[in-house]
Amino acid sequence: MKVSVVLESKGVDVYSVSPNDTVRDTLQFFASKQIGCAPVFDDGGEILGLITERDICNMIAKDGDAVVNRTVGEGLNNYVLSCTSDDRLPKVMALMTSHRTRHVLVRNDDGATVGIISIGDIVKHRLDEALEEEKALRDYIAGTGYSCHMDA
Repeated sequence: MKVSVVLESKGVDVYSVSPNDTVRDTLQFFASKQIGCAPVFDDGGEILGLITERDICNMIAKDGDAVVNRTVGEGLNNYVLSCTSDDRLPKVMALMTSHRTRHVLVRNDDGATVGIISIGDIVKHRLDEALEEEKALRDYIAGTGYSCHMDA
């Protein structure tokens, strides 16, 4: 299965933040959009990195709660993993596992960001697939869910 299939079902909205946004504002933004990661773009649209809930937790653990008044740019993880919508899910899962990350940017051939895929998105997609397969097998065993017409 390709990344594009997951993006079709979850949507391709990419919510981003500015490096000048405060950590507090970013957390409120995450809560309002129900997301856990956002790319950080400069004024020219160039990606500077990603900020995640985990990054913020690590900042607070290290430097205390005063971190919420700092800007996102001060704690930015500028290492960005990316894939394309044509990449297969096992490749993206391997990237996430080897780099111990939960989010990967999806970029087109021009390098523009066209989505974000998370481990949660992949798990949901794989679960949906497993449930569909289970239903198909149950229908097959029960002899339902399909029909065979034989004209004599």
